[in-house]
Amino acid sequence: MRRTIYILVSTDHLADRLWFRDEEDFKVGMNYIAILAHSSPIQILAFILMSNHVHFVIAGAREDIELFITEFKRRYSSYYQHKYGAREFLRRNNVDFKEIEPVGEALERAIAYVLMNSVAANICSHSSLYPWGSGNVYFNITPRSGKPAREFSGSALLRLLHSKNSLPPDYLILEAGYVDPISYVPASFVERIFRTPARLNYFLSNSSKARTRLEEKAVPSFRDQNILSSAQDLCHSLFRKSGIQELSEVQLGELLRQLRYRFSADIGQLARVLEIPYKDAVRLLDVF
Repeated sequence: MRRTIYILVSTDHLADRLWFRDEEDFKVGMNYIAILAHSSPIQILAFILMSNHVHFVIAGAREDIELFITEFKRRYSSYYQHKYGAREFLRRNNVDFKEIEPVGEALERAIAYVLMNSVAANICSHSSLYPWGSGNVYFNITPRSGKPAREFSGSALLRLLHSKNSLPPDYLILEAGYVDPISYVPASFVERIFRTPARLNYFLSNSSKARTRLEEKAVPSFRDQNILSSAQDLCHSLFRKSGIQELSEVQLGELLRQLRYRFSADIGQLARVLEIPYKDAVRLLDVF
């Protein structure tokens, strides 16, 4: 008999590339989660998609959870390869599976840790404001704006989901073009774990991610996607090139300097966004 456990799933942070390069990528990732959550005997209690890594808190049998993550990576990697030509994109992106003991407050802390990733990255001031995850699902009485899947034609769903898999007819598809996590995240179960909105906020504000943000006294930062879009624009305006891959080393060094000046971005973020090794970004900034 399979034993239901709780697992915190974390992928390695990619240092020299992005999982999600634009909003369409995030939407595809969100929809793949919805498809697989429907077809898998697991429950996704919380999750978040960040630019270069993902986190989940999942309940289920360990083998089912591992299969879910493997299939999610496979599907998204196939989409990414088709769109950007990057082969075996996530093959070496390791995944950590950490079992959470359902005693004390371990489950609350794990969920808060996941939800606070966007706040720790200074992308938003509260986890409920970040769209690419489950942060706005819990204790949320705001009406959801969208249409159920049954109101979409088969061809429309195929274009939307990038998949031939079907969805339950009552799954809500938001106007932004992805399935609302409220359709498959067991919000009421998670709310019973935290008991009150105030207690959820307590764990959010006292999570390790929140403490790191306070200790570093971080200033508001720009999302990777904003910097990438600007980098592409600068390739056109400064160098008359169609993309970053066409830049000479001198031009790439100048692009790094421009981005660091305009966005106050650290070298790690610039290396990740431009998909170059960290040591090369450091060398280019030192030289130019």
